[in-house]
Amino acid sequence: MAKKYFLGLDQGTTGTTAMILDENWDVVSMVNCEHTQYYPKPGWVEHDPMEIWEKTKEAVGKALQEAKVNIGDLKAIGLDNQGETVLVWDKNTGVPVYNAIVWQDRRTSDMADRLKEEWGDVIKEKTGLVVDSYFSALKIKWILENVDVEGARERAEKGELIAGTIDTWLIWKMTNGRLHMTDYSTASRTMLLNIHTGKWDQDIISKLEIPDKMLPTIYSSSMLYGYTDPDSFLGGKIPIAGNIVDQQSALFGQACFKPGTVKTTYGTGCFMLMNTGYKIVDSPNGLLTTVAWGLDDKISFALDGGVYITGAAIQWLRDGLGIIASAKETEEIAKSVEDTGDLFFVPAFTGLAAPYWDQYARGMMVGITGGTTKAHIVRATLESIAFQVNEILKVMRQDSGIDINVMRVDGGPVRNGFLMQFQADILGIPVDVPVITETTALGAAYLAGLGVGEFSSLDEIEEKWKLAKRYEPQMEQSKREYLCERWEKAVERARAWAER
Repeated sequence: MAKKYFLGLDQGTTGTTAMILDENWDVVSMVNCEHTQYYPKPGWVEHDPMEIWEKTKEAVGKALQEAKVNIGDLKAIGLDNQGETVLVWDKNTGVPVYNAIVWQDRRTSDMADRLKEEWGDVIKEKTGLVVDSYFSALKIKWILENVDVEGARERAEKGELIAGTIDTWLIWKMTNGRLHMTDYSTASRTMLLNIHTGKWDQDIISKLEIPDKMLPTIYSSSMLYGYTDPDSFLGGKIPIAGNIVDQQSALFGQACFKPGTVKTTYGTGCFMLMNTGYKIVDSPNGLLTTVAWGLDDKISFALDGGVYITGAAIQWLRDGLGIIASAKETEEIAKSVEDTGDLFFVPAFTGLAAPYWDQYARGMMVGITGGTTKAHIVRATLESIAFQVNEILKVMRQDSGIDINVMRVDGGPVRNGFLMQFQADILGIPVDVPVITETTALGAAYLAGLGVGEFSSLDEIEEKWKLAKRYEPQMEQSKREYLCERWEKAVERARAWAER
């Protein structure tokens, strides 16, 4: 009997990862293809959607090759996407009218300020989100009002232009324009989804003057949506059966199916999600209430705390400062000094997310002396990741009233033993690293498997989760409190810096 394979596609901020798993749900191959980051102006971040499409096909092609598997052997495809990044394209020609505007982009900050003042409470109540330039809605509005995109609004109103997050774009391309869709979890990141009704909110759409015919149809996160078009997608007609936003995909891949289970994904940014079940938990302290996933049209919810810049700060040490050659070496460099010499680095390159929501904060290093070395800077960068994660966990405990006693982690940086140990020390709870740390692509593949009937329940998926290593906290409480106090002092100094 022919073996069965499943493809998990993780379309992330810096690249696309294609992961092929066999019927035992072991990884057979995994390939990442990076795409270009464009920074046309300070605070602006863009991607070329055509390049993302090409890189996605390239990653899948290489993963198939590496696994020695034909595309026809794939039983199903599941996708996850980078979230709020959004684009608008011509539905007849398939050509984007402008680059994709990335979640980190701050060009709509002023627009967000005005909207927050006027409609902030309404939008928080309806969507679970704090009004911020982070989300897709204002990015779509900006493209429609951009003078460089000729006649965008008129064309959109005529139904010639359609919009979508990156999942919508890739599925549209994979099916040769047959499917214009997203799922509940991704829709909840646009600031246009009413999380109480599970539908696009007409009041918000009208307020922002976004023609609703531009928006995709919303489906569950796991079901058979359709098939890839062989002419468009590497010659294969494969079921597309899972679609979810990246952080929720990692929550699913970490088998956090019970209320109160928590995972943190370390990547370009850092994102912590707690499953709250079918219950919408409101956060008075700046966490987002978001959709975890929709299964059989029943919506599960999560509390979400995001840190914009974590892995990106390490990338900056490499590309911006040139003081490291690769992220790998940061562990040894950090261990070469006993501490940071009281140096604190707040990497607020594009503002601060939860719990501050300060879009005018900027990066700051405090405590530099004549004795500060490269090693201190590297160590302070890694420690900044752990401090930011700790702030979110504190608020999550407070707002949910649930005691969190272990944190599951995933993403590239979890291979850094120094960071994981320091994280456990600062949190004061164990940190669990699973065998498959690329849980984002894994979650998408699991959803696809569920969508084609490979699993009959979530319990079956839960049995697949395997622990690789547990980091136990070793730091004394007094030291933990001292370091967290110093960190908070540093954050205060970085806040509101870019305000004019």
